[in-house]
Formats: sequence, structure tokens, C-alpha cells
Amino acid sequence: MLDRIFWLGHSSIKIEGERVLYIDPWKIEGGEKADIILISHSHYDHLSPDDVKKIQTEETVIVTTEDCAQSLSGDVRVVKPGDKEVIHDITVEAVPSYNLNKDFHPESEKWIGFVVTMKGKRIYYCGDTDFIPEMRNIRADIVIAPVGGTYTMTAEEAARAVNVIKPETAIPIHFGDIVGSRKDAERFSDLCECSVEIKPVVSV
Repeated sequence: MLDRIFWLGHSSIKIEGERVLYIDPWKIEGGEKADIILISHSHYDHLSPDDVKKIQTEETVIVTTEDCAQSLSGDVRVVKPGDKEVIHDITVEAVPSYNLNKDFHPESEKWIGFVVTMKGKRIYYCGDTDFIPEMRNIRADIVIAPVGGTYTMTAEEAARAVNVIKPETAIPIHFGDIVGSRKDAERFSDLCECSVEIKPVVSV
């Protein structure tokens, strides 16, 4: 499964399998059309209607929050933390994603991360979040975590979260654009007790 997960830069992810799934597409040129698009919250570097249109078809299912849905069209399914959607045999669970010690992502907004189950593997995309108490109940084989700090977890905080969740592998994101650098990803890798894959940026 790891070789089918691609980092498109910043917080954008593409997962290929029997279906093609994107999370928070931003600054993409186009690429393979999406069966599913997940959007975590309404900040411009996560909700980009122009980028969504580049990969959307009439059959594409979009799963997102209520505030994001207002800017999108097509088969848009609104979820909040705790909700679940099953699309083409892929299970998408919306989980909480928020800041504890900063005001960029208030818990009151009900913004989300995702746990995606594909081919029996649970992939946890944290969203823009701190190390929140709910993470202690997350079960995941792969964790995709922000490490850039400022708006999200630092490398140290993200590693602590991953070490609590105990996945097989973790992938650092949310660095290299706006905030954070590869040094954050490397620091994260050093502190994690599981294997870490620092993905190269792939253009689509």
C-alpha cells in the first residue's frame, strides 16, 4: 500500500488502488481523475475548488465538512467528526482535527481528519491538528501526519502522536511550503518508533 500513496506537496495526498483517492488537492496541474476526493477543512491550502475541478468527474464523490461543501458541486457528502461513508468498498471515517494551544483550527469548527480503509489497511490522515486526546483511540496501519509546526503539530509532537497510535509506518507532510522544512521531516523520522517514509513530491 505504501507504494500507492503519493505526496503531491504540502498536505496533498493521492492514493491509488482499484480506485483513485485524493486528499486536500492543492497546487496540482491535473492528473488522473478522482473516484473520491476528501477535503479536511476550509483553509485555502486544503479547500481549492479550482484544483478539485481538475480531477473531478460527474461520478466523483467528495467527502468534506459543511463549510467546505458550499464551495463545491457534484456528489458532495457532508460529514462531521464521528461520521462514516462507504464508497466503492472504501470506508472513510471522519475524525476530529483541531488545535489545542493555538487558534488556527478551533475544535468548534468541527473540521476533520480521515481514516481510510482500503484493501484491509487503515490509513489515518491527521489533517491540520495538534496531538489531541482522540488520537489515543485511533487504530491505523499508516499515519500521514503534519510536522511543520506553527499551524499544526511540530515534528516532536507528531512523533509523540505516532508513538501512541503505533502504526506500521508514518509519512510526514505539511512541510516545504508555507511552513516547515525537510529537517522537520527528518526530526520526525528520528523520533518515531515505527518506520517512516519521507515521500518525494510527485507532480500530477
